Amino acid sequence: MSVLAPSVDRTGIRSLSASVDVDSPPEDVFSLLCSVEKWPVWLSFLRSARRTAFNEPIGLGSEVVLRSEIPGEAEELYEVDQFITNHCLSLVGAYSVRRRVEFRVERKTSRSRLHVRLCYPSYHGKVAGFIGGFRRGRKLLAELQVAVTNFKGLVEYRRNDAALADL
Repeated sequence: MSVLAPSVDRTGIRSLSASVDVDSPPEDVFSLLCSVEKWPVWLSFLRSARRTAFNEPIGLGSEVVLRSEIPGEAEELYEVDQFITNHCLSLVGAYSVRRRVEFRVERKTSRSRLHVRLCYPSYHGKVAGFIGGFRRGRKLLAELQVAVTNFKGLVEYRRNDAALADL
């Protein structure tokens, strides 16, 4: 089950979050999170995602270029500012620290819980921020809900599962 929460953390910052329980260990969940090039497969609001140094593993200080529908420039550079193996991957905008994408994985016995949080600036005051959040934020929140559900399906899919033997 996914939990969604829109909020305004600070003045001028819009924040959207979602979480989902995944029937896989955190190692499997985190390995899919570290596959940056696969993000557009499950994050529908991303048009493309790539690392600037594609031959190196993702880690603290790695740079990621995202092209998205999140309000702002068409293509933006992000930098990994928090990285804890099998637990946390957080990116912050290289030119705007008000832009943030955070992934956090919690271990729950044999299951995991994925938390995703997006933060982006809301310009032109409180009223315009409210209207922009109402128009664009609701769409992004719905897409984020679909994204965590897609991620859950990708991680839990097992080709050798007996239930899928006929496929």
